Order: sequence, then C-alpha cells, then structure tokens
Amino acid sequence: MSKKEIPVYLFTGFLDAGKTTFIQETLEDPGFNDGQKTLLIVTEEGEVEYQPIKFASSNVKIMTLEDEEELTESWMTNAAALCNAEKVVIEYNGMWVLDQLYNNLPENWTVYQEMTFADARNFVSYNDNMRQLVYDKVKSTESIVFKHMSRDMDQMPLHKIVRQANRRCDIIYEYGPNEIELDNIEDPLPFDMNAKIIEIQDQDYAMWYADMNDNEANYYGKTVCFKGRTLLGGGLKPDEFVIGRHIMTCCVQDIQFGGLVAKYPKSRELEHGGWVVMTAEIVREYNDMYEAIGPVFHVKEVVKCDPPEEEVATFY
Repeated sequence: MSKKEIPVYLFTGFLDAGKTTFIQETLEDPGFNDGQKTLLIVTEEGEVEYQPIKFASSNVKIMTLEDEEELTESWMTNAAALCNAEKVVIEYNGMWVLDQLYNNLPENWTVYQEMTFADARNFVSYNDNMRQLVYDKVKSTESIVFKHMSRDMDQMPLHKIVRQANRRCDIIYEYGPNEIELDNIEDPLPFDMNAKIIEIQDQDYAMWYADMNDNEANYYGKTVCFKGRTLLGGGLKPDEFVIGRHIMTCCVQDIQFGGLVAKYPKSRELEHGGWVVMTAEIVREYNDMYEAIGPVFHVKEVVKCDPPEEEVATFY
C-alpha cells in the first residue's frame, strides 16, 4: 500500500535574504497553516528567529539541521513520522546544494512550490564570487523575490543573472512593505524566428537551445542553421546522428552536451565528433533515442567546417 503524498514547500536563498520572515508570515496565515500537522525543517540560523506563538496553528514541529550530510532520506522520513507530518516546509541553507535535497527526498514527498529569496544589494557580487551556488538556487525555482530594492537600482543585472539560469520563473522586486513590482523586461531572442532560415550564430547557441527546450512547439516546421558537433553510434539508426554543442551554464563542472537527433541518409559519412554547419527542418515525431515524441532535425544540408572560436557555448 503506497504512502500518502506529503506536499513540500521549499524556500531557498542566502543568509539574511528574508526566508525566515516570509515563512513566519506564511505560518501565521490560517489559509496556509490551517491545522494540518506541519514539519518545519530549518537548515541555517539567521538574525531572525521563529515565533511559534504567532503561528495560526500550534501543529507545527520545528526541527533543525546543521550538517548538509545529515539531510538523508531516513532522517527526513523519521522527522516526518515523529510529528505525523501532513505538510513539510523547508528553509534551505543557501550554501548547500539543492541536489542533496532532491536526491534524498522520501518517495512520497512532492515539492509543491519552490521559492527563492535574494538581497538585491549583494546578489550580483554573490554571483560573481559563488556563481555555481547562485545558479543552483535559481535554476528550478518558480519565483525569486529580490528584497531591499531601491528605486535607483538597475533591475537589468539581476534580471540577466536569473534568466541565464531560468527562463520561466517569476521575478519580483520588493521596494518596501506592500510595495512590489513584477519583472516585465522582455528578452528579445538574438535571431529572427520569422526568417525563412533561422540563423543561429555561434555565440547564441546556448540561448537558442534553452529556448528550444522551453518553447518547443514554436520551432516545429521551422528551418534552422547552426554550427555543431556530430555524434554517431550509441544506438542510433544508420540514417541518424546527434548534433549539438557542449554548454556551460554557470561553471566548468556544469558543462553538458546539448543536442538533438538528426535524420540524414548519409549520416555514416560524417565524422564522429566533427564540426559541421547544418541546415535542417525541425519536425515533431517519435524517435527511439528519446523513447518519446520530440523534435527531430530533417537535414537539408551538412557542410564540414572549422570549430567555433569558443567550442563550449555559454549564456554570457
């Protein structure tokens, strides 16, 4: 018999970014804290302390952790069992990597909401010095709130850092109590989606690949042209190859190959790992490599070429 699903509300961000205050206010709201037995996991201590006496319900059990390695599946399962938790709220340490949490979540725990808080005054500096940790906190969040904004601050540097990691989340600027502003900066794509052939420049591959994944349907039936590496074998059919580029999202450790399957009768004439300029139509169809329906390139032309000046694509 399967265990009952437990919803998880995850709040991330760096020290003094406002997580504790927001969670305190959330647990004071009877609309959220409606009497369900709630486990509050706290993984760092800031200047602000929780005041359980103000919670809308007393059915909240606070448990703290100081060591990232202690955040195991068994610890979380036992913690929930101790209070018969029906809901979990997590204040996550900004210096801990989120994969540690996601990889160890009990099977019946489901993250319903992930929200990030940041201090606008030092966010750019944090990104300059701890880019991997900043990316880690932004990549999967549903919304990010920039606290301590002032009207003389430029939103664009904050916007760019977030959008390089996450193109879908809401960005909220907070200028004071009950004074917030939603980000409305448009990100024009650096290529013409209405062109007969969409030309993807070398420096724009990472952004194109991210947009392709986020807005797949926009590309079906379109013809694109870009430079990439060809990969052969690995279960591909004789008339197939994979084409793409390595992409660095935030740091060297984060480099991954981003590519898609291409259909081409002369695939076996291509060099494994070689560089080509490919022109192809993007078609939505089933492919064995995906084991699902997805975008497949139907090649119109492939021409061997020299590697780009920067072989690893970036968002910068």
